Amino acid sequence: MLPVAILSGGLATRLRPITDALPKALVPVADRPFVLRQLDYLGKQGVHRAVLCTGYCGEQIEAVVGDGSICGLNVEYSRDGDSLLGTGGAIQKALPILGREFFVLYGDSFLQLELSLVERAYHECDLPALLTVYHNKGKWDASNVLFEDGKVIEYSKEQSRSEMQYIDYGLAVLSANIFNCCPPKGAFDLTTLYHQLSISHQLAGYEVLERFYEIGSLEGLAETDEYFRLVES
Repeated sequence: MLPVAILSGGLATRLRPITDALPKALVPVADRPFVLRQLDYLGKQGVHRAVLCTGYCGEQIEAVVGDGSICGLNVEYSRDGDSLLGTGGAIQKALPILGREFFVLYGDSFLQLELSLVERAYHECDLPALLTVYHNKGKWDASNVLFEDGKVIEYSKEQSRSEMQYIDYGLAVLSANIFNCCPPKGAFDLTTLYHQLSISHQLAGYEVLERFYEIGSLEGLAETDEYFRLVES
């Protein structure tokens, strides 16, 4: 199984005051830090290695997660440093320890899918990147993906159109060489790279049928907390 990069460096302003002095990764969800729930799930899926890309309060995450043995896998860290690097810059900095190909998972998402099937689809698509997508139809957020015949025709955070009925599900498989066109250092967003890949016909898509859960907002946090309390009751 490919390694998984988890983007855990943001300021989580939408969760304040909960995150005034706490990173989003450690926000309790049904009495357990969210990142441990993510790692538990990855371990059960057969993932052996994860890289946490940290920034805001990253030392707190390291103190809780440690080397990952608490969740049955090996965890390494890539730290933004003095300035937050954004989702794209954080992954670019982590490339030396991620290797040639890897999953990327948002640090506020809990997904319900089989990683092995996504990895297989990536290897079969003969493209340098694959994005999981969900037929959102504007329900969870503004739909921003035009998806047809297994390819992301266009991904755009800035210009959502009526024909865009899908949304980024929160997981991608990337080849390190797609970062060759990016600035060697500095902050940038993965969504910019996804847009460039889509319009150059280099971004495959994998449709997921099960909804996702997220803790990026107070409403999403409450819903995710309820979900785990129900499944664990």
